[in-house]
Amino acid sequence: MISWRKHYKKGLIAISLLLSTGASVYAQGDPKKGQELFKANCTACHALDKKVVGPALGGVVEKVKKDGQDVDWLHKWIMNNEKLRASGDAYANKIYEENGKVAMQVFEGKLSDQDIDDILEYTTNPPKEEAAAEAPAGEADANSTAAIEAQKAQQLNSKIVIAALIAIAGLLVWLLLKIRQLVKLQQTPELSELNSSRVVSYSALYEKYSYVGKALVGLLALIAVYGVWNWLMWIGVYKGYAPEQPIYFSHKIHAGENKIDCQLCHSGAKYGKVSEIPSLNVCMNCHRSISEYKGKYLEPGKDREFYTGEIKKIYAAAGWDEDKQAYTGKTQPVEWTRIHNMPDFVYFNHSQHVVAGEQAIINGFNSKQKDAANKIDVVCKACHGKIDTMNVVQMANDFTMGWCIECHRTTEVDMNNGYNKEYFKNLHDKLKKQYGEGSKITVDAIGGLECGKCHY
Repeated sequence: MISWRKHYKKGLIAISLLLSTGASVYAQGDPKKGQELFKANCTACHALDKKVVGPALGGVVEKVKKDGQDVDWLHKWIMNNEKLRASGDAYANKIYEENGKVAMQVFEGKLSDQDIDDILEYTTNPPKEEAAAEAPAGEADANSTAAIEAQKAQQLNSKIVIAALIAIAGLLVWLLLKIRQLVKLQQTPELSELNSSRVVSYSALYEKYSYVGKALVGLLALIAVYGVWNWLMWIGVYKGYAPEQPIYFSHKIHAGENKIDCQLCHSGAKYGKVSEIPSLNVCMNCHRSISEYKGKYLEPGKDREFYTGEIKKIYAAAGWDEDKQAYTGKTQPVEWTRIHNMPDFVYFNHSQHVVAGEQAIINGFNSKQKDAANKIDVVCKACHGKIDTMNVVQMANDFTMGWCIECHRTTEVDMNNGYNKEYFKNLHDKLKKQYGEGSKITVDAIGGLECGKCHY
């Protein structure tokens, strides 16, 4: 006799296994890991809540189920959508047609089934966003501190000059009044004998203490010369200059929080004289899909809506229609305010410093720092300061001739640089013979102080 209880138990076990297998496709995924994978692999074309290049992926599991598909189909689509479409899958070809026949990237060999489980779990149950990590109110912004110091120095110099000029002007007025009085007394014979005696007394007093007056005049003249000279030396020096830009761009967020390499945007630094201000096309490489700021960092006094508003300014300037995901052709120039601008008679080549001098400059800069926190890991920071901590970019150094010469005198040439070995091998061999193997050879020894190197 067949035991119905035995078959009932087996049936329950089979159903449980089937249900657990189907549920495990994405229910066992880790939404936090999925979030990281989504950001790394999907955000260029997708968002959870709106269409970017591809469709919105929030709740995508339920969407495909409503269309008669399952999670297994999603795995196949994500792994190799081209293969799935080529097999004649009607739903795959329908999705392809609906999204402008833009082929999705093939992730076969790049993502595992578990990775896809994690991503699908994230699209189904995205973790709540953590509260924004607002910078501490007491934490001085890197650029504001330097700017304040520069302003104080300039104000002090201005005060010295003004004080010296006032003192000289006062002395001249006093002398002119006395001379006028003496001349008047000498030209008026009808003045009383008392006035005549005063003339004699003034003359005698001047002769007796003339050295005091001369010393005072000399001292004031020296102070005035020093003040004027110091003031003249600061003409064209704009350390701390941090102008407001038409679009608010935080280097702290891009280079600091998101670790974007400087040369991704300033690509000319490695290949030419200027580092270049990136075009809007460079901005749109990322912001075509990143239309909202969702980062953790917030500058004091600013919220996510503020940063999102600045992204919209990029769209307006580039002529990008966010809804249609297409360029309109109606563009607007962005009038950036240049911060670093060398005089016309000065020649400076970024590539020479970034390529040939990269490690030498980093080593030279770090050797002068007593505090490890001030050391740098990117050559750009040697001149431009810790740009990855600046919300508003400012001129971090003097950029005077003396400042450059000091660097050339103290920075040791990197003899192991591949660029140097290829182009300057003979020169380096000659220098080693001249100064001795293993000796410190600084940039001034290879022409770093020659006038023609930097001046036309």
